[in-house]
Amino acid sequence: MIGRAARAGRVMMRHRSGVAPVLATWTALTLSCAVTATAKAEALPEALAKAYQTNPQLNAERARQRATDENVPQALAGYRPQIVASLSAGLQSVRNLLPDNTIQTANLKPWVIGVTVTQTLFNGFRTANSVRMAELQVQSGREALRNVGQGVLLDAVTAYTNVLANQSLVEAQRSNVAFLRETLAVTQRRLNAGDVTPTDSAQAEARLNRGLADLNAAEVALAVSQATYAQVVGNTPSQLRPAEVVDRYLPRSREDAMTMAIREHPAVMAASFDVDVASTTIRIAEGTLLPSASIQGSASRSRNNDPTLGTLAEDQASIVANVTAPIYDGGQAASQTRQTKEITAQSRLVLDQVRNQARTAATSAWVTNEGAKIAVSASESEVKAASVALQGVQREASGGQRTTVDVLNSQADLIQARARLIGALRDRVIASYTLLSAVGRLDVKTLSLNTPDYLPEVHYHQVRDAWHGLRTPSGQ
Repeated sequence: MIGRAARAGRVMMRHRSGVAPVLATWTALTLSCAVTATAKAEALPEALAKAYQTNPQLNAERARQRATDENVPQALAGYRPQIVASLSAGLQSVRNLLPDNTIQTANLKPWVIGVTVTQTLFNGFRTANSVRMAELQVQSGREALRNVGQGVLLDAVTAYTNVLANQSLVEAQRSNVAFLRETLAVTQRRLNAGDVTPTDSAQAEARLNRGLADLNAAEVALAVSQATYAQVVGNTPSQLRPAEVVDRYLPRSREDAMTMAIREHPAVMAASFDVDVASTTIRIAEGTLLPSASIQGSASRSRNNDPTLGTLAEDQASIVANVTAPIYDGGQAASQTRQTKEITAQSRLVLDQVRNQARTAATSAWVTNEGAKIAVSASESEVKAASVALQGVQREASGGQRTTVDVLNSQADLIQARARLIGALRDRVIASYTLLSAVGRLDVKTLSLNTPDYLPEVHYHQVRDAWHGLRTPSGQ
């Protein structure tokens, strides 16, 4: 039955260089996917598209990035005037003693209304540097968002292939249990005929019980992987198609992988922007040591606000220029400047560390991917040899040259070989996507997923020059 499924899978699959042998073997092992594939079957690209759209972790990171975008209009507010309106009103009882010893009393209802406009002219370049820092924070946040997106897509690949692998393991264990049941029935008939001893029957029964336990463990693992799939992708898996590797998108050599990781990985890019953010913070701290200048205009009108009762109404208007220069603040600004310089030095060291981690991850992913190719080839040969060996042992056992335990051991070797092949195929797919993630290219655009790409710059331009408004672009 497995052989028929394998042949059917080889006919149905699309041949690609380096991919066809792996997919053919995977198809042979995932019987339910290869034989009963229908319109409801879900391919890996479809699962990745769903995860990209609905994963809560990724959507939360997008919301964080939208909040980071608001740092820019907040910094730009330093260029704009500040307008404040005021209104005060109340009751006031007045009792004045005049020089001629007469007493003057009155009950007033004073009120004052006014407006003040303040425009900063110069503040030690702190506004300009704050805007630059906010824009750098946006750039760093975008790279962090891209890194989270890579992690979510890789989690979806892992969940998808784990479900496929566990489905194949369940099928393999079921066929193993069926084989062991048949072996036990044959052994009992031979025992009744006096051809074997009770020991042979006990051995067959023990192996059957072990097979049932292994089947139960495989079913439990499948249920767990299905729950994980639902958590990452957003829906429970139904019929999954064999997963394809992404060798066509991968670098051609280990050196290329390391170079791409250092230059393109979002974690490295984010750390690089963080260095620029810290450097800009130094200039902001130094700006507090420079003079500042502003101009303030105000206008007000008051009534019944003179407790001497000499004035009934008063209207005022003024324009005032203010220039301040710090002389000594107890050393606070100097300490803050030194502190930001140390933070900048720390961020540079973090950048070096992230680059080293990216280089190591790319090397590890490359080696793992190459090793996974060899493991698949070796496992395929092992399964083929184990199948031939089992057939030979069965023929020899029917001729009396082998014992029941020899048949059981040969069957156990075949099941273990199939399990290793299933694991190797799963690891092969995950390793290829892991390498793509390690070089920073595991994204919607590279994979050509059928889903709109989330563009964080859209929200950024929507709010960057917004002077007012409490509602978000999404209507909240």
